[in-house]
Amino acid sequence: MIDTRPLSVPTFRRTWIGNGASYFGFQFTAVAVPVQMFAITDSPTWVGLLGVAGLVPLLIFGLWGGAVADVVDRRRLLLASSVLTWVTTVGLLVQALLGVRSGHLLLALTAVQSAGFAISSPARQAIIPRIVPAALVPAANTLNYTTTTAGGVLGPLTAGLIMGIWSTGAGVVVAYAVDALLFTVTFWATWRLPAIPPVEHAEGEERPTAGLRGIAAGLRYLVTQPVLLLSFAIDLIAMVFAMPRALFPAVAEEQFGGGAAVGWLYSAIAIGSVLGGLTSGWIGRVRRQGLALVVAVVGWGVAIGFSGLANQLWLMVLLLAVAGAADLVSAVYRQSIMQTFAPDRLRGRLQGVFTVVVAGGPRLGDLRAGATADLTSVTASWAGGGFAAAGLAVLLAAASPALIRYRPDRDESEDR
Repeated sequence: MIDTRPLSVPTFRRTWIGNGASYFGFQFTAVAVPVQMFAITDSPTWVGLLGVAGLVPLLIFGLWGGAVADVVDRRRLLLASSVLTWVTTVGLLVQALLGVRSGHLLLALTAVQSAGFAISSPARQAIIPRIVPAALVPAANTLNYTTTTAGGVLGPLTAGLIMGIWSTGAGVVVAYAVDALLFTVTFWATWRLPAIPPVEHAEGEERPTAGLRGIAAGLRYLVTQPVLLLSFAIDLIAMVFAMPRALFPAVAEEQFGGGAAVGWLYSAIAIGSVLGGLTSGWIGRVRRQGLALVVAVVGWGVAIGFSGLANQLWLMVLLLAVAGAADLVSAVYRQSIMQTFAPDRLRGRLQGVFTVVVAGGPRLGDLRAGATADLTSVTASWAGGGFAAAGLAVLLAAASPALIRYRPDRDESEDR
């Protein structure tokens, strides 16, 4: 069963509660924005463009936010970026209340919200090794992923129920309002954090900066570490080729008559992640973490491919859940490898790159899925992308075996 030892640390426990509540609320927005966009434009390509709108701020502010997290108090950075994210959610609520039917406005608000997330995410993840012992980092990451994906189950299901009961216009208003309300829990958890200033740099060591020089130092370190570089690359493959969420509104409407079906599709991957997390006690005992990461990504791609071929909603949800379980395993190992391998003085910057990859990959996947569906078909885009991701992951691992051979050295990671 899941390892709950990190919850004995009060600081982590509060952060865990805040993250879980805010992610549950965010899932309402994650469903409402593409549903509203599809209702306005009737085009999967426009839904896919939401991914592009979120990607550019991620590329810019994810790297910059990571550099800032190595220079300033990470608690203060989290507070400032959380305000930006909350204000954007309120903006989404206001445009829905006013009945504004503008795809361009939705793209703009998505971009600003993405900027807030990109600034906060590196600091939020980089603090975990500072508030729990190194040996508990995989367990802490598993708890975070399991809780947020539990919100990913309940949030879309509830949002889908709302869309089924009310019209799209009323449904998106309720969804945005719930997100804005629950985000206040994140403010509480962040406010209760202790000060987390940057670590003292060694004598003669280059002082980190929040500018381009600091970002470049992090990137130079990354390109010299094959294990980290490959873990980022294999995640990009998984998300760009096998993330089908931009197709969910079209599939729900065309194959299953709309209504609550969209909620089930958006929840399915998270359902599998929750079930995987609840039975994840074995994850921390695996020594060959790199091989486990590769196997999980291949499993993700194969399950996504078969789900795209399914014609029944229950079977599609089941296969997406299998993919979600594989995704939880891969996510925990990617995050844990990065957090324990990188030294704390570089952790924020590398976490910024990690944020760009993890959050930017699905957005590129949204664009690929939507554009490919318009050029070919929804089935070809969905199933073909999944099988392609599995095959490319195998090829990458075979061509560069450093990741497969990787085993964490706990003593070295603690010294870092």
